[in-house]
Amino acid sequence: MGIQFLEDILMEILKRLPVRYLVRFKCVSKLWKALISDPYFIKKHLNHAKNDPHSQKLLISQYCPEYAICSLYCCPLSSVQLVENEQAYDWPSNSRIIIYCCCTGLAVIGVVDQIRLTVRLMLWNPSTGESIALPDPEFPPVHEHRLGLGYDSASGDYKILKLRDGRGDIEEPGEILALKAGSWRNIDKIPRGSSSRLEAMSSGLAFLNDAFHWICTPRNYFQLLPRTYSLVSFSISNEVYGEIPLPEEVLHLKGNCFIGVSVVDGMLCVHSNYGNPWKRAFKLWLLKDYGVKESWNALFSIEDPQLVFAVPKYRSAEGEILYWSLYIQNDGVYSFRTSRGSFRSRDSIQEGCAFTESLIPPKSLI
Repeated sequence: MGIQFLEDILMEILKRLPVRYLVRFKCVSKLWKALISDPYFIKKHLNHAKNDPHSQKLLISQYCPEYAICSLYCCPLSSVQLVENEQAYDWPSNSRIIIYCCCTGLAVIGVVDQIRLTVRLMLWNPSTGESIALPDPEFPPVHEHRLGLGYDSASGDYKILKLRDGRGDIEEPGEILALKAGSWRNIDKIPRGSSSRLEAMSSGLAFLNDAFHWICTPRNYFQLLPRTYSLVSFSISNEVYGEIPLPEEVLHLKGNCFIGVSVVDGMLCVHSNYGNPWKRAFKLWLLKDYGVKESWNALFSIEDPQLVFAVPKYRSAEGEILYWSLYIQNDGVYSFRTSRGSFRSRDSIQEGCAFTESLIPPKSLI
């Protein structure tokens, strides 16, 4: 009983530590290695990290077109942590990295071979550096594909959904990969069939409540003004499609406007980017109660003639919104910003994703 009591105290202490320390502490003793590697402790550590602002990180892909060099790094999302806490990752410099999505500390990334023009999908834990290569889907991913990673609580399995965003005339079925099964399979088309297209403003699909979410518009939307938007959901447990009611204001948007959906602060977030020669604006709404139309609340808005588009990525404990953006004066260079200005900006940022540190080893999921 005394030994068990000491192990419980040790677990309560260790679960509060950053992953980089726990990886080192595996070398302390066989007992520590077994404890830190135990699935129960890994889950306990993740549950604590979800509510710890110091465990929230931003994973960023940076590309230098002049030298055709790509790099990955992460930085703290907590305002009290120093810039010196940024971490760079060692990846082949001749490969471009696409960050598709993050979930429970895991990231789905695409490693692009610039010579062969192929994409190799990988499941990677940025905190531990562990990764596995994912099986090749029937339709190899290209720029127009969007991927989502989610945990199916009913089966205890992680699943990846891949959809094409509908640009052009190419149509193909969606594909889903259950990691335990280890192979992709086709799924039915979106509810409105060939008359709809996926409206995508980022590489990932929004995952919440065991379901992926995305915005759909009519395929011939250039001929229909105002556009007809719908927020589609896809349950990964029973693979049933649904539709989440959108804010009334979104339903009446007209003209050159693009709508996206993401998850911010554990809630669905719909955002609009409106642009014309005399006005450019970004606005977002947060769904406080899932599926309840009346619980949509306008949360944040910007009017800036230099703004091309913005995508929300994270909401701090103080309510500050971090968004990925492109401004006219930046000459095509993306950046991360908040309402206070630039967020630890670097040159040639391609994309990024907020994630929570975790110890989950990708190999244990297959």
